[in-house]
Amino acid sequence: MKKLTPRRRQRELDEIAAIPDEEIDTSDIPELTDEQLSRGVRGQMYRPIKKPVTIRLDADVIHWLKAQGRGYQTRANGLLRTEMLRALAGSRSRRGSRH
Repeated sequence: MKKLTPRRRQRELDEIAAIPDEEIDTSDIPELTDEQLSRGVRGQMYRPIKKPVTIRLDADVIHWLKAQGRGYQTRANGLLRTEMLRALAGSRSRRGSRH
């Protein structure tokens, strides 16, 4: 098998994208029912890329995070993500109400 270079990868993706939908055989893929679709959870498999950083936190904040057991960095990330999403939702709702 030849090495997959960026150029070859793009060429293969373009070839696949050019196939009309009606020519794609999906007979081995069962269709989802409305009930199955209603139970779907968006983003369940999403795993963002982690980047190492150095951050200075107050000692009592670190103590509180660590006192809850293993995974204090994951908890800190979760708290920051929750606040980020809250702030983003707030900025979207403010933008939407400017009409």
